[in-house]
Amino acid sequence: MLSERELKDVIEKIIGEIKVNEPVTAVEEKAPVVSTSSVYIESGEEPRENPHIVNGEVRDIGQINIKDQMLVDNPEDREEYMKLKQKTSARLGIGRAGTRMRTEVLLRLRADHAAAQDAVFNDVPTEFLDELGLFEVTTECESRDQYITRPDLGRRISEEGIKTIEEKCKKNPTVQILLSDGLSSTAVEANAKNIIPALLNGLKGYGIDTGTPFFIKYGRVGAGDHVGEILNADVVCILIGERPGLTTAESMSAYITYKARPGISEAKRTVVSNIHKDGTPSSEAGAHVATLIKKVIDAKASGQDLKL
Repeated sequence: MLSERELKDVIEKIIGEIKVNEPVTAVEEKAPVVSTSSVYIESGEEPRENPHIVNGEVRDIGQINIKDQMLVDNPEDREEYMKLKQKTSARLGIGRAGTRMRTEVLLRLRADHAAAQDAVFNDVPTEFLDELGLFEVTTECESRDQYITRPDLGRRISEEGIKTIEEKCKKNPTVQILLSDGLSSTAVEANAKNIIPALLNGLKGYGIDTGTPFFIKYGRVGAGDHVGEILNADVVCILIGERPGLTTAESMSAYITYKARPGISEAKRTVVSNIHKDGTPSSEAGAHVATLIKKVIDAKASGQDLKL
């Protein structure tokens, strides 16, 4: 009978013989491959085109028009559903993966939310204002955070801004045009180049005297009332970025106020909202706002006092 020590020696000898006789196969290490192929395959499926890769580049998901997307598998009436989607920017026909949203839908929501945040917190570039020929003044807000938390400060022009306005602007204009970032710098960049020339040309066509347009940083709608008091303008029209949402971050509004002065009622304003590429196009809006201003001047009233 083998002792414990002899048994261990036998086992070690057998293991050693196995290792000697076993062929060694070199394992080739492969670097991970990142595919940018326009064709992809899922388990159990035939190869098909990847709609998110064009010419080897991944598409920006935020640039896809959701009105043209149908993410419901096997819709019963695709044609009618697509007609419905063309009439609204709501997220219809997004499908689902089990009880959850599809990955693509979730990523698009996050992308749109990020765009909305950028619209609020980014500043309008100085180069952009230079192209428009506009000088800049600020309100009493000292930062974007203060602008958001103290709306009252966004309604008053800073002391330095008042001096700049008095030095550079025409006094006693019939109409004073203003541009402000408001809650969306993106709206200013997307619309200002078209709406301002269209508006000024429209007013010129009506023979209406206009003041010196300029830009207000950290501005609220009420900042226009303060400017109206400083320059003694008959009508103030402020073009301002609207609060962005998940549908668009590019929407602008035009607020027209007759005899705008600090403390005036909000009911005294005439408003044109949803100025953006999927709403009222900026060039068309400029002409429309000019027509409204003409009616305000003729009626010497705006807001609920103006009978259109």
